[in-house]
Amino acid sequence: MATKKMDLLSAIEQIVEKAKDSGLSAEFYRKADKYIKYVSERLELTKEQSVMMALFIDNSDDDNISISQFGKFLGCRTTRIIRYMSDIDVLERREFVRCSRYDHRISYRVPSEVLEAFKKNEKFVPKDYSGLSCSELFVEIETLFELRNNKELTFDALVEKMHYLFDCNKQLLFVQKVKSYDFDTDDEMMLILLSHLFVNNNDDNIGFHDIDFLYDSKHIWRIFKGLLEEGEHIFLTEGLIENNNSDGFVDRESFRITDKAKREFLSELNLVAKKAKRGDVVRSEDIATKKLFYGEKISAQIAELGKLLEEEQYNQIRARMKEAGFRCGFACLFYGEPGTGKTETVLQLARQTGRDILQVNVSQIKSMWVGESEKNIKQLFDTYRAKVKESAIAPILLFNEADAIINKRQEGAERAVDKMENSIQNIILQEMETLDGILIATTNLAQNMDKAFERRFLYKIKFEKPTVEARMNMWHEMIPSLKDEDSRALASKYDFSGGQIENIARHYTIGKILHGESANVVEELSEYCDNERLETKEKRRIGF
Repeated sequence: MATKKMDLLSAIEQIVEKAKDSGLSAEFYRKADKYIKYVSERLELTKEQSVMMALFIDNSDDDNISISQFGKFLGCRTTRIIRYMSDIDVLERREFVRCSRYDHRISYRVPSEVLEAFKKNEKFVPKDYSGLSCSELFVEIETLFELRNNKELTFDALVEKMHYLFDCNKQLLFVQKVKSYDFDTDDEMMLILLSHLFVNNNDDNIGFHDIDFLYDSKHIWRIFKGLLEEGEHIFLTEGLIENNNSDGFVDRESFRITDKAKREFLSELNLVAKKAKRGDVVRSEDIATKKLFYGEKISAQIAELGKLLEEEQYNQIRARMKEAGFRCGFACLFYGEPGTGKTETVLQLARQTGRDILQVNVSQIKSMWVGESEKNIKQLFDTYRAKVKESAIAPILLFNEADAIINKRQEGAERAVDKMENSIQNIILQEMETLDGILIATTNLAQNMDKAFERRFLYKIKFEKPTVEARMNMWHEMIPSLKDEDSRALASKYDFSGGQIENIARHYTIGKILHGESANVVEELSEYCDNERLETKEKRRIGF
């Protein structure tokens, strides 16, 4: 083969072919010299490292390559290959191969990005880590900890790569703050791990099982764990982490990053955007179109609200309200029985007006820590304000199933839980007074709502069970094959909400897929309707 026509894969193929049963003898190196030299020059490796790389590439379909495989292929003892371990270590440091050290067994794999470079006849160059943003830095940190957790990095290798990553990004506040504490290497890596768990996993409930993979030494792990359990670790004394709480008692085996640490270390991160990626924000373009049916009165109210939320109208009205000295926020309440379309109406209004939805998870707001729930609700409104500022079109803040936080306040509350509930409600009431945006709350139990909340909702729309005509349209929309008279018969007999009709339509569609078209569609639907009611009455036919 002429060297000028050679490429990396063809050179590797020749090396491997000549290496078989050679025992890596001097004769092998003589015969394969020009191919080894080609790989060596292209990849900037020694001849020995180039031969090892060729063997790895030849076994790249295996994610658990062992050096004993090389011995069998080469026709020599494993001890012969052990002489090359320092060369393999260089390949690992340069990221040509990954090494897994699980349960005292060592195996290797070739990363896909290395294979791609070889396929293109290109030298593999590790990613340039310099000039990262803080968010980008945490993406790389996550990768390193995943490799460590999978035993593909020793602790020392993790330290080496983490220090290189930090050295490439000394401009970042997070890097500067971590270095400013001058922790020893063991504590430094643990602090970075705890920060990673909060940033990348949104984890505020970190247990020992989440972090016990970090150290190679069981002795170091026992010391670290013991200091945490005794409350004497420097992370606790410096106020960087704190114990979680269980039923009012300190949980010595559960931790979280403190607010102080979040402010000091993570102020560069746009946590609002990060939460959006985790699904707290519903993007308007991701909302599927759905046809909804209302009574005449509700249709008019929804249409008026939809017109108000159109961006041009919204900005005009908002500006005039400000000029007149009125509050310029729009708080709306959708109330009524379950399944009447309250939540779906919010989604469709958002889709039609191009507004994202910031959803509120009430159960997450209510923390087990007294005082934490109040912080959570304040943070929620801070997040929403930031989202309004950074968005071209103001999003909707949605409190779905808001019964638990807008119900009547407890008078003369003495229990800590009741005081917390009242405190949350007072904060929401204050925030609604100064709201500069769009808040929509849905509830099934408006009769329990505190009067102070009732006054602050500008639009209050009651969602009632649909009329016969609306139900008929729903049946026909969801099951287009139904005849008009069949839709009307079902709509007249069953006083169902839209949600219930949709349930029955889904049952029918699944049955059709499994068993084919029914001989009597209306009778089948009637049976689903009777089941939907959760009643044990004798099933009746509609009269066909």
